[in-house]
Amino acid sequence: MASLLRRGFATAAKSNKVTIGLIPADGIGREVIPAARQVLEALPKSESSPRFEFIHLDAGFEHFQKHGVALPEETLARLRGECQGALFGAVSSPSHKVAGYSSPIVALRKHLDLYANVRPVASVAGSGQKPLDMLIIRENTECLYVKQERIETDAKGQKVAYADRKISEYASRRAGQMAFNMALMRDKLRATVPASQRLWQGKPKVTIVHKSNVLSVTDGLWRETVRSVKETNPAYAGVDMDEQLVDSMVYRMFREPEVFDVVVAPNLYGDIISDGAAALVGSLGLVPSANVGDQFVVGEPVHGSAPDIAGQQKANPIAAIRSAGLLLEHMGYPSEAANIYQAVDGVLREGQIKTPDLGGKSTTQEVTDAICKRL
Repeated sequence: MASLLRRGFATAAKSNKVTIGLIPADGIGREVIPAARQVLEALPKSESSPRFEFIHLDAGFEHFQKHGVALPEETLARLRGECQGALFGAVSSPSHKVAGYSSPIVALRKHLDLYANVRPVASVAGSGQKPLDMLIIRENTECLYVKQERIETDAKGQKVAYADRKISEYASRRAGQMAFNMALMRDKLRATVPASQRLWQGKPKVTIVHKSNVLSVTDGLWRETVRSVKETNPAYAGVDMDEQLVDSMVYRMFREPEVFDVVVAPNLYGDIISDGAAALVGSLGLVPSANVGDQFVVGEPVHGSAPDIAGQQKANPIAAIRSAGLLLEHMGYPSEAANIYQAVDGVLREGQIKTPDLGGKSTTQEVTDAICKRL
């Protein structure tokens, strides 16, 4: 990747043994998570490198259909008690209401207090893509994703649906602190790269996304709280700050993506703009993410379960592989993460081995093998 993403407050790894929970879940998750594991196992070995152990864990809509639960208690217990981090594949959550079902990844974020979803979107130097090095920080626990919905009947006997939206000062501040910390860390990492090779040339910058011109109470609290993170902390004096209404953000992101460095948004907006940003680099199959808390991290490719291609070896494994890199960064292994990013970028730059989403004919396994070979 064009730049590393590493928490400034990450704790250095204390032991070489690293236990990672693998949660393939649904659809192509069962193909891309094994690919990520293969790449982790192919990393060069040294005395200081991590020794991986893996635990296979269940979750997903298909598991719900068979057993009546989407996120088993055993999965949560083993993540908390045995794992230092995890990789989550994809979930086939239905678009209609299913009694008793709730998204396991949303529940996982809440149970493990993974309050920020960190999504880097970057072009590959030398690949012909428009220069882009953007990091989207999505608040991960609130907004409309609290899933407090109801249906009532109005005076005319017609149904009316309501959804409560939660924005708290506490969650907004944590997301804002994550954004400004990341902006500082990215600036430090860029300083190690020759200026001619940097995609972002200016001061570090955080862009706050909101719609407070309409949602003046909820988005107003979000905007004011995130702004106060910078305004009350001298450590962030060197970070520029600006704002974008969410609709304007989408427009500018496609017209001039190079003007954005770190973008921080409430849950729903962050979900939408980060998926849209994937189009700027070619495919959802390229974009990774990490669900980050103070005590735990779960790497998760941005793409969905893609049931139409599941089991056909057409899935792009790169988002999952890059998510494994993000996981390592947040666990205190930046050099191993860099090895993964460089191997992936090398395959993309060469442009010979590509899955169908990128216009190629290569299989999931062929792409994975090519990345491992570069390691």
